[in-house]
Amino acid sequence: MEAVLAKYENQINLFSEFLEDLPDVDEPVWILGACYDLKEKSELLSDVRSRLWFTYRKKFSPIGGTGPSSDAGWGCMLRCGQMILAQALVCRHLGRDWRWDPEKRQPKEYHRILHCFLDKKDSCYSIHQMAQMGVGEGKSVGEWYGPNTVAQVLKKLALFDDWNTMAVYVSMDNTVVIEDIKKQCKQPGRESRSRAGPCGRGEVPASGQSCSEAQGRTLQSQRPLDWRPLLLVIPLRMGINSINPVYIQAFKECFKMPQSCGVLGGKPNLAYYFIGFIDDELIYLDPHTTQQAVDTESGSAVDDQSYHCQRTPHRMKITSLDPSVALGFFCKSEEDFDSWCDLVQQELLKKRNLRMFELVEKHPSHWPPFVPPTKPEVQTTGAEFIESPDKLFESEEEFEILNV
Repeated sequence: MEAVLAKYENQINLFSEFLEDLPDVDEPVWILGACYDLKEKSELLSDVRSRLWFTYRKKFSPIGGTGPSSDAGWGCMLRCGQMILAQALVCRHLGRDWRWDPEKRQPKEYHRILHCFLDKKDSCYSIHQMAQMGVGEGKSVGEWYGPNTVAQVLKKLALFDDWNTMAVYVSMDNTVVIEDIKKQCKQPGRESRSRAGPCGRGEVPASGQSCSEAQGRTLQSQRPLDWRPLLLVIPLRMGINSINPVYIQAFKECFKMPQSCGVLGGKPNLAYYFIGFIDDELIYLDPHTTQQAVDTESGSAVDDQSYHCQRTPHRMKITSLDPSVALGFFCKSEEDFDSWCDLVQQELLKKRNLRMFELVEKHPSHWPPFVPPTKPEVQTTGAEFIESPDKLFESEEEFEILNV
């Protein structure tokens, strides 16, 4: 415990130096929808260090059995993808106001979230699962990813996650379609589809009622459908070789939204997870630190010290950002999503001559029909299904991401 406290005190000192080094401006600090005054050092520190921090790891079991046992040098965007999804899961199970404290016992949901990302083949969002699912996106194991590719991988892996039942929607052509999102988030749950009854599909007829009448009653009972928590990812290109200054204010507004889940981006071949900003600088978590893989038994508590950033958060000028990014937002309820749509209309669309992305009510008529993604019918579970990912999904249209 003394070692933990010493590490914690050292972290506070490092962060105090970070705050003193911040720009001398009267601007607040925004972290994932939360606003802080520079005088609120402890609150700001607590928020930043509570984010789950995923970095390069070494000495984990070889990917695919014969592949690499470290992702150093190539897995930075995969780690950033893990961070943006982990933030959504924390908001889903623990709430945005939850804070990590090394001196206190954490909720069981927190440890279960961590288990989803451990570096082993049977963790649903492990580096093993992501790298092998990426093969279906045209990326060989060990190849560097861009934000859209990672988003597509997360969307597919989420279909196999029976605990979180998260809907991951990745926008196309800079367009977010409200109708499609609601169709994806309001699909019937597995229980209502699979429970068997006397009529063959879960319907139980009332006294004197026929099966057809019972089936009609069942369909009625499924409306309205429950909302599945949504991670919305919007891949964008905000310029050609550098970010177009006209987008900067709208980009900063995204971090102010309560639904903000961060941004995937960085510099050519260097991926960062952006969590906020102050003035014209972005604040981010950097995955480019190689740590030892954490070995733990399934279901046991995780030694979580290495999953929370113990050093000064990094900053960079917004103008240094590569123009290819992916915005992330988490909407736990339909009301939350509707509120996000209103904010986008008010803060991003009505006030800007050049929009970062479009928000439309109906599915564009010239697009192919939208079919909500569903879990493929496979006989195996865990990492086994990913050994031939090309057979599970049709390849998505590739989106050019960071400059190479």
